[in-house]
Amino acid sequence: MTEPSEMAVRSERPHDGVLRLVLDAPETLNSVDEPMLRAAADAVEQAADDAETRVVVLTGAGRAFCAGANIGGEPDPAGSGVDTSVLEAANRLVSAITSAPQPVVCGLNGLAVGVGVSLALACDLIVADESAYYLLAFTKIGLMPDGGATALVAASLGRHRALRLALLAERLDVHAAAEAGLVSTVVPTADFAAELDRIAVRLAGAPTGALGHTKSAVNAASIAGFAETLERERVGQSRLLASADFAEGVAAFQQRRPPVFTGD
Repeated sequence: MTEPSEMAVRSERPHDGVLRLVLDAPETLNSVDEPMLRAAADAVEQAADDAETRVVVLTGAGRAFCAGANIGGEPDPAGSGVDTSVLEAANRLVSAITSAPQPVVCGLNGLAVGVGVSLALACDLIVADESAYYLLAFTKIGLMPDGGATALVAASLGRHRALRLALLAERLDVHAAAEAGLVSTVVPTADFAAELDRIAVRLAGAPTGALGHTKSAVNAASIAGFAETLERERVGQSRLLASADFAEGVAAFQQRRPPVFTGD
C-alpha cells in the first residue's frame, strides 16, 4: 500500500482568490501521516499571509475526504516513548485552519473518520456530498478523539450528543449530521462540485475584513480555549498510545476480530 506523504497534498487555483487544497491519496482514502499534515498546514499558514488568497477550500480526492491518521503507535526512534508526531502535525493544521483570517471551506466529498472529522469541523463552512458520513472511531482502538474534536464536536452537538458519538464510535450519516449542525449544507453528488465552487467564489468576492473579524468573534465565543483543548488531547492521547488497550485495538483491527480490552 502506498503511504501518504507531503506530495499527496495538491494545491489548485480554480478561481481568482480561491486556493483549493486537495488531500490526494485516494488509494488510502486520504488517510494522513505527518508529512501530509505538515504540508497542508504549511499551505494554510502561507495563505494566511497572502492577500491574493481570499478563501481556502479543503477537500479530498476520490470517494473519501479523510479516513483518519496513520498513527501506528510505533516507539519514538529517539527513545522518548510513543511517537506523537502525527498528532502534533494534526493539531498544527487544525490550529492553522481555525486561526486563518480567510474563510476555510470543507468540501466533504465522502467519509470523514477519526482526525478527518476534526479537519472537517475545524473549517468554517462544510459543503457535504450526500454520500458523506462522520465516524469518530478512536475508542474502537483504545484511543480518544483528537485534533480538537473534543471541543469542535461538542460546540455543535452539545455535551451528551458529543459524548455518544465519541464513546460509542457510531457512524453519523450526512443528513443526521446536517440536522445536528455538523455540516452547513448537503448537496446531491451530481451538484457537489458546482455548489462547492459557487460558495468559494461568493466568499472570494465578499469583504475580506468583515469575514475575518466575524470568524474570529464566532470562534472566540464558541471554541474559547481551543489551544488548551489541543493540549489536553495531546496529553491524554500520548498516554493511550502507550497503553495495552491500544496495542490490542490495533492488533484486533489488523486481524479482523473483536478487540478484548482490559483497561491497561
